[in-house]
Amino acid sequence: MTMLVCLPASAADQKSKVKADDYIGMAAMLVKDGLYQRALMALENVDVTAEDVDLIRFYTLQGLSFLSLNDLSSAKKSLEKSVNNGQSDPVIYIYLAQSYYGLKEYQNTIDAVNKAGAASKDYPGMVEMQAQSYWLLKNYDQAIAVINKAEQQHPEDYRFLRRKVFYLVELGLYRNAAENGLVYLQKSNAQAKDYIAIGNALRLSHQFAEALQILEVAYLKFPDDATVAKVLAHTYLDQGQLNTAAQIFERGAEYDASLFAEAGEIYRRAGRFYHALLVNAKIPDQKVKLKQRLALLLALKRYEAAANMDNALYRQGLMEEESIRYALAYAYFNIGQYVKSKRNLDYLKDPELFKKGIELRRIMTECEANPLQCA
Repeated sequence: MTMLVCLPASAADQKSKVKADDYIGMAAMLVKDGLYQRALMALENVDVTAEDVDLIRFYTLQGLSFLSLNDLSSAKKSLEKSVNNGQSDPVIYIYLAQSYYGLKEYQNTIDAVNKAGAASKDYPGMVEMQAQSYWLLKNYDQAIAVINKAEQQHPEDYRFLRRKVFYLVELGLYRNAAENGLVYLQKSNAQAKDYIAIGNALRLSHQFAEALQILEVAYLKFPDDATVAKVLAHTYLDQGQLNTAAQIFERGAEYDASLFAEAGEIYRRAGRFYHALLVNAKIPDQKVKLKQRLALLLALKRYEAAANMDNALYRQGLMEEESIRYALAYAYFNIGQYVKSKRNLDYLKDPELFKKGIELRRIMTECEANPLQCA
């Protein structure tokens, strides 16, 4: 009678074990095919409390699935359980490092890459991740040490040199950064975005000579890239070289018409009003064009032409801007149309513009009392 009871139980246990193995095997195939959500569904059928379940394989597959679905917290827990249950393949630490880094657990990321040992050499991205973790923990020397070692181990992988350039910029070692930047750009198959990133980093650090050294090369190498032209122009603009900046913007506008507005504005600031008007005519955005044209006409003291823009400004909805109202009021004042000038001043509420409006009204009152004084 006892045997009759035990046999079905033994058969049930064996069936349960086979079923668990089947689901884990199915999950492995699904992971291989990139079907991570379905792999997790298969693993849900496994009772991890049962005897003889391959917990190492179960938690590894579960962790990889969660990681691939960007559920980093769940991936971390599953991968750690895989290790706790005896997972000895060092690659598991590569997966753990990805989870830790995404969760901003930088010290854990460093430790995981270290535990991966020689396996990390096959995953250069993990080494870069480790260096960045050191950097984010403000261990700058160690970050650069990791990068330097990675450069030696992977001489054809220029990501490490690129990363080092930005580290040097942040550390204020600008000359060294520029030198390494040029080496990186010469050795690698660098695109315009690489020149822009390094050049702009130096520009924002006010290292204009070093920035120009890189951006001028980019300007010659990628003459049809409007972004290169824009960053180069801003580098000259930062140094007060308005005409050079405006010319570069104007050339860049051949490939990006929106740059005509910036070119026109800088020509205006440089006092080249008539050339600015020529550039202004090419601006595709009508609102931007009209606002800039109004400013240029006032600068040229062509007040009647400025006042005649009234209807065009209305059509573009620009009269809602108080600065436009004041500019028109000023134009009408200068051609003696005080009623229209005051009508525009009535709309001013901005404290600074309101104060200017009061002064303009005072002058108009004096002019009305003594017309010869304002003739």
